[in-house]
Amino acid sequence: MNKVILITGANAGIGKDTARQLALKPGTERIYLACRNPEKANAAKTELEARTGKSIFEIVIMDVSDPNSVKHAVDSISHPIDALIMNAGGMGGKEPEKLTKDGVTNMFAANMLDHVALVDLLIAQDKLKNVALYASSEAVRGIKKMGMRQPNLSSGSEDEIAGIMDGSYFGKKFDPMEAYGHVKYAATLWMTAMSRKHPNIKFISVSPGGTGGTNVMDDLNGIMRIMYKHVLMPYVMPMMGMAHSLETGAKRFVDSIENSQLESGLFYASKKSTITGPLVDQTPYFRALANTTHQDNTDVAVHRFLG
Repeated sequence: MNKVILITGANAGIGKDTARQLALKPGTERIYLACRNPEKANAAKTELEARTGKSIFEIVIMDVSDPNSVKHAVDSISHPIDALIMNAGGMGGKEPEKLTKDGVTNMFAANMLDHVALVDLLIAQDKLKNVALYASSEAVRGIKKMGMRQPNLSSGSEDEIAGIMDGSYFGKKFDPMEAYGHVKYAATLWMTAMSRKHPNIKFISVSPGGTGGTNVMDDLNGIMRIMYKHVLMPYVMPMMGMAHSLETGAKRFVDSIENSQLESGLFYASKKSTITGPLVDQTPYFRALANTTHQDNTDVAVHRFLG
């Protein structure tokens, strides 16, 4: 039983509803809400306490795109964590291709870089006990109906994978949708590498699926944001059976951290050709996920940017 859980990006969307559902489970004793904005974090805490009748939420101010913020946050955590849910992410703001001071794109920083720093620090301080779950995406294996192609590395070398992190892999044309799938792919490979480095902790990547009511697409520009938020997600995709509720997406995370049937090192998402329904291992759909060289190269590549 995971009694103490930390959730990144917990002030809104899937992260907040994951916290709500976990608080209602018998045995949950403490939930760390890792958020970067104190005002929004306090508002979320107040709402969660009112909705659940529980006073088990503790705010941890953490910006997962800032390594220093992550370090201060980990140092402030007083109780070892049974389960970590790495939910924070998104499309990387209005300039997803712009480089941070660490030399990676805003998109990569938001989704992966400092989740890596977070896990490294938690393990170094012996504060992560049972399971780490990364919020991956169906885009990793490709979504043909949405025009999202499966990532296809030419060599899987450290340099090529580092190119996904600093944006050079994409050349002059940075397509946010293409880059998002590649960033989530890199993070999923890293999670599998971690499962082999730390066999005492379960590392699983889980997609929330096609989930309505999230803020992921808020960073898209103009017509793309309008189409996704106000046309595709609320109307078109549910009619196609390609979207489910926010509660259903969050429940995937809630159930997965306790599910003994899910194996460490694997990526779980929907069955092929859909983004809803039961979770299944994605390796049969995308064999490159099992490439240990690519996994290890990803782990080495990301630490280039962490110093």
